[in-house]
Amino acid sequence: MKVTFLGTGTSQGIPVIGSTHPVCLSDNPKDKRLRVSVLIEWDRYTYVIDCGPDFRQQMLTAQCTRLDGVIFTHEHADHTAGLDDIRPFYFKQGDIPIYAHNRVLKALKERFAYIFETENKYAGAPGVTPIRIENKPFDVGNLTVVPINGMHYNLQVFGFRFDQFAYLTDMKLIKDEEIEKLKGVKVLVVNALRETEHISHFNLEEALELIHKVQPERAYLTHISHMLGFHDEVEKKLPKNVFLAYDNLQIKL
Repeated sequence: MKVTFLGTGTSQGIPVIGSTHPVCLSDNPKDKRLRVSVLIEWDRYTYVIDCGPDFRQQMLTAQCTRLDGVIFTHEHADHTAGLDDIRPFYFKQGDIPIYAHNRVLKALKERFAYIFETENKYAGAPGVTPIRIENKPFDVGNLTVVPINGMHYNLQVFGFRFDQFAYLTDMKLIKDEEIEKLKGVKVLVVNALRETEHISHFNLEEALELIHKVQPERAYLTHISHMLGFHDEVEKKLPKNVFLAYDNLQIKL
């Protein structure tokens, strides 16, 4: 399995528009972060988790030529706004499966009504096959994916475990029974917005606490704000098996 971090930034990305924060002015490519998403490839299958407003740019950079489906964590714009940009895949492959909680599918139908139309549909619009997921395992390709249920302030969100790889973003609270689903993973990705407390995201301390509970071989932090600090400086402070993810980082399992 190969995982590519398409984006590792928070909802505004880094640099933030108009910001003069030192991290936003950094020349280090690892301090420049698109909106959060990952590309997961194994055997002959290719899936992405979330497709935000940078999706087109991310697909071009990754040189992705096939997409077997999009799996959504939740409905916020920084995770869904790029849905229309699945069009090139649709034109080659036909309807693209999208996997999401029923609430998320409803939100997508409201925002992208023209994609979901069945009568008099605009010829240039992409097509999707909506697949409702709940907090129970579901199959993609030849793998069974295990959802990890959590809360993003007062909004339910899903993380996902793909065999030995697990991906969590926009989490603030995860119950113990959901953490148990993560035990035994080799690689854990988890959001870490900044050092100070936040109402709807793990801060660095909370992310490290979860990693300690799960005990993966390696962990990567994502959904990072400029307020966490410079990439190279933050990495020096982390435990030896914990790393800051950065855009276009590839890992193999």
